[in-house]
Parts: sequence; C-alpha cells; structure tokens
Amino acid sequence: MLVAVASIGFVTPMAAQASDVLNLEGMNNYNRSKKSSSKSQFNSKSFVNEVNEGLAKSNVNKNSLETTQNNFEAGSFSDTTTLDGKVIFTLGALNGNDDLSESTRATYMWQGNLNTSFTGDDNLYVRLKTGNATGWQKAYTFGTYLSSSKGNSDMLKVDKIWYSFPVGERNTVWIGPAIENYYMHGTTPSIYKPVTKQFTLGGNGAAYGASTSPGAGWAYKADNGFAISSNFTSKTGDTAHGMLTSETDTSWATQIGFTKPNYSASLIFNMKYNGWTDSYYTTPLGKLRPNEGDSTNVGLRGWWRPEDSGTATPSISLGFDTSETDNTTASNTTAYFVGLTWEDAFNPDDRIGIAFGQPQKREDETVDPLAWEAYYTYQVNDSVTVTPAIFGGSNRNGVPGADHAGAVLETTFKF
Repeated sequence: MLVAVASIGFVTPMAAQASDVLNLEGMNNYNRSKKSSSKSQFNSKSFVNEVNEGLAKSNVNKNSLETTQNNFEAGSFSDTTTLDGKVIFTLGALNGNDDLSESTRATYMWQGNLNTSFTGDDNLYVRLKTGNATGWQKAYTFGTYLSSSKGNSDMLKVDKIWYSFPVGERNTVWIGPAIENYYMHGTTPSIYKPVTKQFTLGGNGAAYGASTSPGAGWAYKADNGFAISSNFTSKTGDTAHGMLTSETDTSWATQIGFTKPNYSASLIFNMKYNGWTDSYYTTPLGKLRPNEGDSTNVGLRGWWRPEDSGTATPSISLGFDTSETDNTTASNTTAYFVGLTWEDAFNPDDRIGIAFGQPQKREDETVDPLAWEAYYTYQVNDSVTVTPAIFGGSNRNGVPGADHAGAVLETTFKF
C-alpha cells in the first residue's frame, strides 16, 4: 500500500510539469541545502514552481492538466507528511577470528522515514528498511554487528512504526506495534555515534538493550532539564502470548535524567522478565538467563561536551551497567563504556570517534573481555559522508585468545 501511495505521489508532479515549470533548483535544494530540514515536505506540489518561468515550459492546456491533477489528489501524500532517508554502502573485512567468515564484503542498507502529523503536535512515524548484510556484519557474539547493517535479503519491510502525541505542555505518550524502549526515554543517554552497534546508547546491553516489539511509554520533560520516563515493550506482544503476560519476554524501563546544553546525567532501572536477553554488548555467559529468569538491570549514563568544537578537547560519553538475574548462582554482570568524539577536528562537520569498554560479563568469568573501535567521518557535501573505521576486541566472547580486528569503509547518502 505504501508503495502504491508513493507511486501516485510521484505521478502527480509529473502531470503538473506540463503546464508549470519543473523546479530543478528546488530539487537540488531538497537534497543539499543545509538551511532546510532533512525532513523535507514531500507532496503533490513538490518540485513545481508557482510561476511560469525557468528552464522548461510546456504549452499543454492548463485546464486539462488541472483536471488530471485533481484526479490524482486523493492518492498523493498528505501536506503534513514528510519523507527523509539514507543509503549506506559498506565495504569491509574481518581478520583473526576462526568462528566468523573473514571474507571481504560489499553490502548496502536503505532506510526511509515517513512522518505524518494530524494535529500539528502529534506524529505517526513509519520506518521502511532493507539491506543485504550477512556474516560477521550481523554477528552478535564478537561485537562485529555494524550499526549500518540490515539483512532483509533485499526485501523492503516496515522496520518501526508508532504514534506519539503530547499531553499538556510537558508530557509525551508513545504507542506502537513496532518500537524499542530507547525511543521513549526522556533523556539522551549518550552522544557518541558508533560504527558497531554494541556501543549504541553508551553500551547496548543489560540496562539499555532493547528489541523492536509492541509497546507504549510516557515521558515528562521540565524546563530546567529534568526528565522522567517509563515505558515497556513485549517481544511476543503481537502473538497469542499477548503483552505484559507471564508468557512473554517484557522489558519495563524507567529513566530519570537531567540535561543541559553541555552535559547530561541519567539513571535507568530496567526490569526484564521471562528470560529476556540482550545480545549486542555482552559475552555468551553474560547474556544467559537460566530457567527463563527475570533480571534487574541498572544503568548509569553521562556525557559532556566542550563549549567550542574543533579543539583538542573531545566530548565524552560514559556508561556503566550492572544486573542481577534470578534462578542462577552466578547472578551478577557488569559492563562499562567510554566514548570520545572530536567534532570539526580538521574540517567543518567532520568527526573523529574512539570508543572502548568491557561488554556485559558474568561474575564467574575468568577473563576480561574488551571491545574497541575508531573512525573518521569526512563530510563530502551536505548529503554525502565517507567513514573509514577500524574495530576489534580481545577475549571478546569471554574465551581467552578470542581476538579479532576488522575494517570498514562506509559511504552514506542522505536524502
């Protein structure tokens, strides 16, 4: 249905160009202007000039084309619907791990974001996504899962969908059949932008680990920077098991935070039930929940950035998680994260990032796992960035000598 609607939205401006001018400059600005929002409005009047001057003209009868346009109007995008997206080309290789294929891979990811408002304050969000990532690009155990990876076998699917609306001036409510907890938090836990997904949210493990599922949440944000939020997702909430039942894996997260322009601190309590496990930032033993046990997970997050970018002083993001699991003798796990970012390091809008930390480790593990990454993002123009990166780990899966290193080159096209 979405493809049909999009197709009709494209047909309408094609019909209109016969009498009105094709706005090539508008198309260029749509993709490249930094002054415009990346979520440019996309509807039946996109790219059409209001005056009859420009690079192309047509003598086709105006009344005839207006009739044609009216016929398509019902199938066009709403004037309150916006579309933005990105495509990422990834070239990468892995070395030093016998458990993962070390082949060099060239893959892609495509993502489109649709936002629609019905009142001016609410938002219906739909994310479409596809890609062909395989092998180590999607492997959890060694932390090589890339943030840019999507392995839909080239099939376009609805990846996220939810509806949010305000209640009063300071409250926001979310509800959706495909959402993750962290989209509903009131405080941003980390400002580090990772290459490997394990470093998302200041450590994508026990406290902040999530899964796209049916869920709902609420957040309150005060004028002074204080915020509190509470939300849940149930992994099988779209099946006969239902939401918030004793038969489904559920994550219920409550976060308290305080944010100012140059710093932030937050505390999260995440109760996970019926054997909920997290895979990105953990060892195999660290993620175990024996006998479908429940777990209590606590996460501390904080970040700071300097007043001016382009200096030798980086922004700093920190994270620490601890968890306790029922039905097991070795019940405690811990994890930590450090992320450093240099904005405008050599050129305007470029970025250097370095991150390292200990993935979620159970107390009876005898080795200390370590994960790390480093990258440089170069802004080619307003719509294109190139990011070379290296990443790796030692004892990453909790086994002595389980070391690896990898490299990727990612090119991102935003539209």
